[in-house]
Amino acid sequence: MSVNDPLGDMLTRIRNAQMRGKSTVRTPASKLRAWVLDVLAAEGYIRGYEKKDGTQGLPELEISLKYFEGTPVIRELKRVSTPGRRVYASVKEIPTVRQGLGISIVSTPKGVMTDAAARTANVGGEVLCTVF
Repeated sequence: MSVNDPLGDMLTRIRNAQMRGKSTVRTPASKLRAWVLDVLAAEGYIRGYEKKDGTQGLPELEISLKYFEGTPVIRELKRVSTPGRRVYASVKEIPTVRQGLGISIVSTPKGVMTDAAARTANVGGEVLCTVF
């Protein structure tokens, strides 16, 4: 099956798995998905992920979700920039999420990073998603 928005598909799989209380969720592997998962793991929103072989021999990423006292650590996961409407922001325009309690994940020329890291590196880029 062809997916028009691979990153949006992964975020939806994470949201759906957390609503059902699953401990892990699988998604097709790609570099962008792995980079976003690296940021989520570094910020403590997921336990981690592993690259595994899928059912048809295609690589998949198995994401270990994180819960605190039975509730998901990720309360809100939104896609900002979509294939039909890209959202770019300069360093001064990168959005803060819930007065700094959440993070924005930004794709910059220096790699995929959080909004705080992008401000520190003084680079802007495409705002991929927000996490709270």
